[in-house]
Amino acid sequence: MEELTKRQRQVLDYIVKCQQTGGLSPSMRDIMIHFGFRSPRTVSDHVDALRRKNVLFYQPGKRAPARSLRVITPWDDLKKRVMDVPLLGSIPAGLAQELWQEARGCVSVDVGSLGFKPTSTTYALKVKGDSMIGRHILDGDTVVIEHGQTPKNGDVVAALIDGESTLKTFVKSKGKPHLKAENPRYPKLIPATELVSQGVMVALIRKIK
Repeated sequence: MEELTKRQRQVLDYIVKCQQTGGLSPSMRDIMIHFGFRSPRTVSDHVDALRRKNVLFYQPGKRAPARSLRVITPWDDLKKRVMDVPLLGSIPAGLAQELWQEARGCVSVDVGSLGFKPTSTTYALKVKGDSMIGRHILDGDTVVIEHGQTPKNGDVVAALIDGESTLKTFVKSKGKPHLKAENPRYPKLIPATELVSQGVMVALIRKIK
């Protein structure tokens, strides 16, 4: 946000005060009388400057332009950055096991922190187990998965191996894919019949206790 002049700050504060006390923005005439301006043009100049500096905008649907003014707060920018990703149950970070996924609500993520914008195929899973501690993925963490993304060697994937689900590192050796645990207590998983990636991990969310 560009720096405001003293008068622009005063006009903005007055608009905020009117909205908080009466629920409506002041009219151009209200602002003119309050500050003792000689013409509505002076009010328009200040309002236009505040709009150019992205601290005010007109809400559609109101006949009187001044009455439709809305103050843009830091929360407005924050809300644009936050998106909800569906949480589809949990995934083992241990031995692969049969899993029935159930939607359990959503996880709100900061797009700026993730470094990418979630798509319609992005989802989240709760981690259960300690087989991925070498990649700093702990029991209780939440992983954000992008479905449909082709895994590269070394990517962490949510995968079905012989019909059972797990979270592991995808490895391709001599043209044959397998799954690697990041904990020496667990064996690598070599598919007997099939290995299907259900998506690549793109972010990790950890709740601080």
